[in-house]
Amino acid sequence: MLEPDPRLVGRLRAAGCVFAEDEARLLTEAAASDAELERLVARRVAGEPLEPLLGWVEFCGQRIHVDAGVFVPRRRTELLAGRAAALAARAARRPGRPVVVDLCCGVGAIGAVVAARVPTADVYAADVDPLAVACARRNLPADRVFEGDLFAALPVGLRHRVDVLAVNAPYVPTEAIALMPPEARDHEPATALDGGADGLEFHRRIAAEASAWLAPGGTILIEAGEEQAPVSAALFAASGLDARIESDEESGATVVIASAGAG
Repeated sequence: MLEPDPRLVGRLRAAGCVFAEDEARLLTEAAASDAELERLVARRVAGEPLEPLLGWVEFCGQRIHVDAGVFVPRRRTELLAGRAAALAARAARRPGRPVVVDLCCGVGAIGAVVAARVPTADVYAADVDPLAVACARRNLPADRVFEGDLFAALPVGLRHRVDVLAVNAPYVPTEAIALMPPEARDHEPATALDGGADGLEFHRRIAAEASAWLAPGGTILIEAGEEQAPVSAALFAASGLDARIESDEESGATVVIASAGAG
């Protein structure tokens, strides 16, 4: 394993990088020349997120392509991705190919995990951010990634056919964005963070339409904050879905899981 230059480690540590040695090693491996390495380290020291500098983020054991200016998938979202893949695998045991939608997909990390774990699934994705869509088209089949606002971006032929609807919509309350780490606040698009006054603006919109897209017995999974989850679950229950909450203490993840009747 390549050992990083101690001087680079020192610069990164002085800039507040907790895992300075690991970051120095990754940046050294990513750089094609000493000049490029210097540029990457300078950008990291200036506060840019590590993952876009590398060009990838590790998510559920996969390397997912990311570019500068997009929302970087978080480890806590691995709970949602894993549950979505498990539900898709269960659906794959029935006749026909399961249909999975990664809505508010960002770079398509959730969809990529499902596609890798359940190759028989037909995975679609959509996001409103063109930069994120461009990344998602590198992580998923490009012709199945759509740009647009929530369900309006999806082909109408998917209505009432979606077995698994995985969603990581923005859920940070508007006033809380200023309190986020600079890497997110200053380098990720507000459209990927801002969930409105209470963080649940998109949850309300999605709950109002989800039933029209789910297949009989289909399930929606949507990430939320721990305190938001009961309100979010109530929104989906009010739309006629059977809602529950699942959390993972270690990662700090909370997911609302809501299922349609079998019909």
